Amino acid sequence: MKNPKNMPSRKPNRLKGFDYAEFGAYFITICVKDRTPLLGNIVLENDLESPQVCLSAYGKITEFYLKRIAGIDKYVIMPDHIHMILLKWDIPEKEPRGAMWASPPTKSSTTISQDIRSFKILVTKQIGFSIWQRSFYDRILRNDKEYEQVWDYIENNPLLWLEGKDHFYGTY
Repeated sequence: MKNPKNMPSRKPNRLKGFDYAEFGAYFITICVKDRTPLLGNIVLENDLESPQVCLSAYGKITEFYLKRIAGIDKYVIMPDHIHMILLKWDIPEKEPRGAMWASPPTKSSTTISQDIRSFKILVTKQIGFSIWQRSFYDRILRNDKEYEQVWDYIENNPLLWLEGKDHFYGTY
């Protein structure tokens, strides 16, 4: 199909034929529009402590709704993006996090795209305007080694940010 505005076409960023409601582990990155640092900042109080993320008001709203996504195993909210590991398992959670949606979905399992779309909508409604870049980055974590690498990356992301090494993409 031709693009009517002569704009460059976006290439699909999802694995063709893969069911994103499938059981598995996923590394997700959501960016703020234009990578504007709206979600907070990274602070290092002294050389003996790890850097901490100090969330802004938008960052606190983001965290509130992020924690409502079922299956979040690890996350970090950075000044201009979010990294998370999302687990899609058919195991009931021990502690319910509350409804993610205003009205629950009709299917028992949702896709990652549905989860992220709902998250972005709820944050946007709370803030009053959208802060999000279109779409999101995802990677299917295929084995324990990838899972551990991403876990460590998320854990150390504030330090990497301060060192100017927050460049995950393409490290595999």
